[in-house]
Amino acid sequence: MPATPENLFARFAELGVETTTQHHPPVFTVAESQALRGDIPGAHCKSLFLKDKKGVLWLVVALEDRAIDMKELRRQIGAATLSFGKADLLGEVLGVTPGAVTPFGLINDQEGRVTVVLDADMMDQERLNYHPLTNEATTTITPEGLLAFIASTGREARIVAL
Repeated sequence: MPATPENLFARFAELGVETTTQHHPPVFTVAESQALRGDIPGAHCKSLFLKDKKGVLWLVVALEDRAIDMKELRRQIGAATLSFGKADLLGEVLGVTPGAVTPFGLINDQEGRVTVVLDADMMDQERLNYHPLTNEATTTITPEGLLAFIASTGREARIVAL
């Protein structure tokens, strides 16, 4: 069974990572998020769950307004041809649904199947915002806290200038 937001918050507490979370109606797109988020401080981000032609799974996390050219991204990260991962695979591996894709889903990837790529510009921000395994809330975390969380899942994120 996938981790719950409460499991995620417990992990943050174990790691000593401070976060704040604001609840809101469900959002499924960046545009919906922009309309509903109010005054949540920090950089707002998007997460892309991708699969390459060789079956390698990728989670690319970037600033919400970052234009991502899939052909260029493929070259930058050394992937085969990229496409979006299907919803059933997303649920199986990261334990979330479309609209709730988040780097925090790595808590559910016990097998370490996903390679994480973080936008370098995003990591230069003071605060970052992601869904806490549900698209009905937004959790704010520092870049250092995000890296500590990712490390706690047994992997090291690749930081790339997208």
